[in-house]
Amino acid sequence: MSPDNRPAEGERKSPVENKAQWRNTLLLNFLFFLYSLFSVFSKLGGQADRFSLPFFGWYGAAFLMLGLYALGWQQVLKRMSLFRAYSGKAVVILWGILWGAVLFHEAVTPRKLIGAAVIMAGIILYSAAEGRREP
Repeated sequence: MSPDNRPAEGERKSPVENKAQWRNTLLLNFLFFLYSLFSVFSKLGGQADRFSLPFFGWYGAAFLMLGLYALGWQQVLKRMSLFRAYSGKAVVILWGILWGAVLFHEAVTPRKLIGAAVIMAGIILYSAAEGRREP
């Protein structure tokens, strides 16, 4: 085991470590789901009359989601390396396309899919490069 409690190259993880890793990955994906709801709620707030009760309700819900995400993100970073956690953030783009199509009847065009793929590839490549530099 390395000094930072990560298995050395070629070492196997215990079942407890694997279970914790799965739990952290599920938590991380749940947080990305919450983060995607921020965009949904803020778009709904933007469609409401300015300074009306729905306006404040939607924006309040948006900031609540953002706050929950921020608190959860800090907890995930305690248990997982930044490069690994950040590489999963690309899934938020997919949530955005899904929410746009399902809730707002936006078209899923090839241009959007290509743009999402380019952004996701950039996040993954950056994260992989950062991961190689970690001790």
